[in-house]
Amino acid sequence: QRANVDAMLRRTMLVLTTIGTRVQLCAMRSSALVRPHRAVVMPRMVSRLQMGTAADEEGPSQADVFKQRLAKVKEMRASGVEPFAYSYDPTHSCSRMQVEHKSLQAGEEIADDKVAVCGRVMLKRVFGKLVFLTIQDQTGTVQLYLDKSRLGPDFTNVKSWVDIGDIVGVHGHPKRTEKGELSVVAHDWSMLTKSFRPLPDKFHGLTDVSKRYRQRHLDFIVNPSVRDIFRARAKITNGIRRWLDARDYLEIETPALHSQPGGASAKPFQTYHNALEMDLTLRIATELHLKRMVVGGFERVYELGRIFRNEGISTRHNPEFTTIELYQAYADYEVMMCLAEDMLSEVCKEVTGSTVVTYGDHEIDLTPPWRRATMNDIVKEAMGGFDFSALDRNSADDLDAARNAATAAGVADSASAPSLGDLLNLCFEELCEKDLVQPTFIMDYPIEVSPLAKPHRSPDKAGLTERFEVFVVGRELGNAFSELTDPIDQRERFEAQAALKAAGDEEACGVDEEFLGALEHGMPPTAGMGIGIDRFVMLLTNAPSIRDVIAFPLLRPDPSEAPTPPHPSMSDDDIVQAKAAAEAQGDHVRALKSAKAPKDEINAAVAKLLELKARIPADASELL
Repeated sequence: QRANVDAMLRRTMLVLTTIGTRVQLCAMRSSALVRPHRAVVMPRMVSRLQMGTAADEEGPSQADVFKQRLAKVKEMRASGVEPFAYSYDPTHSCSRMQVEHKSLQAGEEIADDKVAVCGRVMLKRVFGKLVFLTIQDQTGTVQLYLDKSRLGPDFTNVKSWVDIGDIVGVHGHPKRTEKGELSVVAHDWSMLTKSFRPLPDKFHGLTDVSKRYRQRHLDFIVNPSVRDIFRARAKITNGIRRWLDARDYLEIETPALHSQPGGASAKPFQTYHNALEMDLTLRIATELHLKRMVVGGFERVYELGRIFRNEGISTRHNPEFTTIELYQAYADYEVMMCLAEDMLSEVCKEVTGSTVVTYGDHEIDLTPPWRRATMNDIVKEAMGGFDFSALDRNSADDLDAARNAATAAGVADSASAPSLGDLLNLCFEELCEKDLVQPTFIMDYPIEVSPLAKPHRSPDKAGLTERFEVFVVGRELGNAFSELTDPIDQRERFEAQAALKAAGDEEACGVDEEFLGALEHGMPPTAGMGIGIDRFVMLLTNAPSIRDVIAFPLLRPDPSEAPTPPHPSMSDDDIVQAKAAAEAQGDHVRALKSAKAPKDEINAAVAKLLELKARIPADASELL
């Protein structure tokens, strides 16, 4: 049966190849394009059938393609043509061409309308005396119509020199082909950049998620929807800035290197300043420096910038991410709630055209006002009426009762919660957070998890703070509070955090004497808020992972996915020496492992080994 199937496939391929050849011959005999899609579709069908047979033959390797294209570069330069231009001056973008000539009828052209366009070649089709190139710029695509009768001897160069992935420019005039495709009829053409590597396979595209993140430049080229995400991101950040600037907020840039990490509970990245001989960390928040600006008399300030936290990676977390933190003097957390829902809903409408967006299976309505609920009330609802507010935060018996209730509700690690406040927060995270789909302000957090927030002003809310977090689709989007302005209280909380740090808590902060010194000069009543820009972009672009909205997310190195250098100029002696160096380094790595050397030393040796192996051409196995 397999033999019969193979025979049938071979006969089918022969027939299709013959048909395709005949169609191409017809196109070559005519000065006009005769049903161009047939000449393209038939070879594609044959290619797909060949891909499905047992006699598959792989196409040229990356190294082979590199060498072929390098040969073309040398040929161009020998002919006096520079394959890497210094500049080009287009008159039209691809989208402008489409808009300005949408009324052009099939078969019509405007010979006296001179235009110049440029872009990356995404498709090349050759039909004897005609070549069609589809180019792409940042606005869209347009077809180039290159005719031997117009280009003369230069037409041969188009056929032989231009590959998919190259960046070219043409001067010409607009024409709509008989098949209705808007084109630029080329009067002359220029190679602007010769591409040495091919674009991803045209049938399958760049679909592997890991490769998309690692080779983001290719992701941008072949997936227009990814480019749309980052256009939307730019609009979102610009919209937030404009909204705040219009309300007299001032954007301030604060240091990224800190001598004392603070402003959040997070493990920092550590570094060292050689000239100053100082241990430093990358910032985990912009909060404390912005508050010092408020002390200095700037009553409305913000910073939109990068934050670095040495923590885990998930669809919601990345070691470096973008936030906006803003502070307003003479305001409290109620003001911040109104500001958050007004600003984010208006930016959403500006970017998407509506305050209702689709995220996954949910329709999210950002129209103000948003739901408001205290942490205690929402936990009470989830735990069948168990009320933390009725308990004595200083009673060991009440803490045990709360632990038992939390354990019965399925809260993991509730028995190890050191206080009622920590346990209340844990119950919220485990039982409630995931169900907050529509935008919701969760208010009045325990003081144990809010070291920088002012104590709640209500006498019946002892142990709570004037703090809220806003949640959408089960994720924290923002965090805000009435800022703590009492330097004595702030020092006590810092010292409590420092004690946790000394006991091994890597996320606890220490005592920041510079900030305390500023606070002792007096900070006016102030409200502050931080919003995760990446998560807001995820929401508005329906992106399932934070990596989808960060242009170049941090990933674990994967040498198997790194492009193999083609090494076109290595001699046989060079290759032999490179192989010997790699083998010697391999012996060194094995020796370190046998001696149980420090992990950092082994990792450095492995990295050196991979670097040496990368110098060896992929096709050098026979020589070696």
